[in-house]
Amino acid sequence: MLYRDEQPPIHLMRPAQPQGIDRSDPNDMSCHPLVPFSNRIAGSHFVFHGRAVDLPPNAPFIQDVIHGHGWKTPWNVVEQDDQTALLSFSHEADCWPYPYRATQRFHLDEDSLSITLELANLGDLPMPAGLGLHPYFPKPLGTTLTAELDGVWLGDDRHIPVERVPLPIGWDFPHGIALDEAVLDNNFTGWSGLAAIDWPSAGTRLTVEATPPFRHAVIYVPAHQDYFCFEPVSHMTDAVNRAATGESGTGFAELAPGQVFGGTIRFKVSSLR
Repeated sequence: MLYRDEQPPIHLMRPAQPQGIDRSDPNDMSCHPLVPFSNRIAGSHFVFHGRAVDLPPNAPFIQDVIHGHGWKTPWNVVEQDDQTALLSFSHEADCWPYPYRATQRFHLDEDSLSITLELANLGDLPMPAGLGLHPYFPKPLGTTLTAELDGVWLGDDRHIPVERVPLPIGWDFPHGIALDEAVLDNNFTGWSGLAAIDWPSAGTRLTVEATPPFRHAVIYVPAHQDYFCFEPVSHMTDAVNRAATGESGTGFAELAPGQVFGGTIRFKVSSLR
């Protein structure tokens, strides 16, 4: 995404990296979808309606299965025009024993991009379900992130949630924090569906607006990198296992046969001046 104002054009998402395009590596893209779950499932294992499911790890150097199928799966272009594109893929039952269809609809307006994600259960049994987006944003000096959040899950060394706590003083995202020195990889709770990324050096703001079910957010700010991620997601990390323990507020969703689950995330650009 490029933005042109009186200033020179700037990138609103990190440009796809040439080596990533050559390798078809989603980690080097500008954004990728998270379907049928976001982030990690602890031990790559869960039990749902009495059925044990074991999934193979799917990313280098990460012990637990992560981000589902959509980020590494080719999608079909169903329709497109100057402003809209609809992409789709269908998953047949395998070690994830629930067949489903996922779609992404992109719609470009003069000042915004909207992405609608949907997931439909094509099977005869209920299935666990989750959705999210994993955009990468530039992080020049002075980048500030503001988001209406109320808590954060602290995790273990594998980034599996262990304890939910109120926002620490240093992570006061509702009032905005500069990301220059931040190092984060956490799942935040209570997101209102509204966030803002400010790039003062470019005089530009990108507002992120999301409908339900996107009421959780993963914030990833790696050390010594020129990008960060603010990921609108429908559930906490490892929600399928946490919900099975009786944990509330996980965002876990169960889709009945034929049921459709989804929502829209909008990225809107404006001037800070």
